[in-house]
Amino acid sequence: MTASDSARLDPFADVAQLTADIIDINSVSGNERALAEEVEGILRACSHLEVVRDGDSLIGRTNLGRAERVILAGHLDTVPLPHVPGSRGTVPSTWEGEVLYGRGATDMKGGVAVQLALAAALTEPSRDITYVFYDHEEVEASLSGLGRLAERYPDWLEADFAVLLEPTNGTVEGGCNGTARFNVTTTGRAAHSARAWMGENAIHAMAEVLVRLRDHEPATVSVDGLDFRESLNAVLISGGTAGNVIPDRAVAEVNYRFAPDKTPEDAEKYVRDLLAGFEVERTDAAAGARPGLNHPAAAAFVAAVGGEPKPKYGWTDVARFSALGIPAVNFGPGDALLAHSDDEHVHADAVRTCLKALSDWLA
Repeated sequence: MTASDSARLDPFADVAQLTADIIDINSVSGNERALAEEVEGILRACSHLEVVRDGDSLIGRTNLGRAERVILAGHLDTVPLPHVPGSRGTVPSTWEGEVLYGRGATDMKGGVAVQLALAAALTEPSRDITYVFYDHEEVEASLSGLGRLAERYPDWLEADFAVLLEPTNGTVEGGCNGTARFNVTTTGRAAHSARAWMGENAIHAMAEVLVRLRDHEPATVSVDGLDFRESLNAVLISGGTAGNVIPDRAVAEVNYRFAPDKTPEDAEKYVRDLLAGFEVERTDAAAGARPGLNHPAAAAFVAAVGGEPKPKYGWTDVARFSALGIPAVNFGPGDALLAHSDDEHVHADAVRTCLKALSDWLA
């Protein structure tokens, strides 16, 4: 394969420059087509890969008969571009010395660049590799390209171990917290605010809900040797109809990030117990994933890349792999705290170091 085989992306270029070139292809969720075309061109030019495309998601895999198969996965989409004038976390990318700015620099076009570089270069890896590039990760779960691939191509996603190249600053992050959202509703009786005693104020009734959440002490739960910090917070609140009406209804949206020792049902019971006496409706939930670091493939990966594993507090698609029975970890370039920010950026050496670590492990 040569660089001319792909119109805009050269997988053999410096992986940091490849990251910049990928950023320059706008792929906000729902607009992944152009980037998917580029990725497909690279994968199909690799004679050592078998390739399938579904919508704007792609899978490329080796079939060398190795004793072990691993998945390297990453999403092609980004969140929308910033609207703040002068923001550098946008498209096209810009360089400031060795620091690369642009939407997706950390989440997660650096990881995608590493995947593409490995897919093109590793013709005889020590393990069989399945490369997964998928669309619609940054939106509601029902649209997930990875979820769609799991339903339509389950045999293509069979593996012993998976690495999701989400940003982790080059540190292995095992498992992930689960997440659940709830609507907590208080009701009252409407009245004119000049005669407030004739009504019951639903917003005031919400005060007790907020006090319980404020005073709640989030747990830290040890799971497979990693300490997962939980959080339970009101994130949105609404109520009232007019400036002269006692409100008869108020709703608070509550988000619970729970350790992977719990199921969504466990999380729901926990919230209902805490907010006993109030109307609670679960609106969304996604199970977490246990770290699985005691699995031989995971242990071998940690030993190969080095460092002390950490827990992943946010939800990631390692949970989807866990649900498929595949141990999975997060490992990628960039600082997750910069994801989605107006100055999203990644250092060139972070992407290069990630590529080297995975190359050494797989080659």
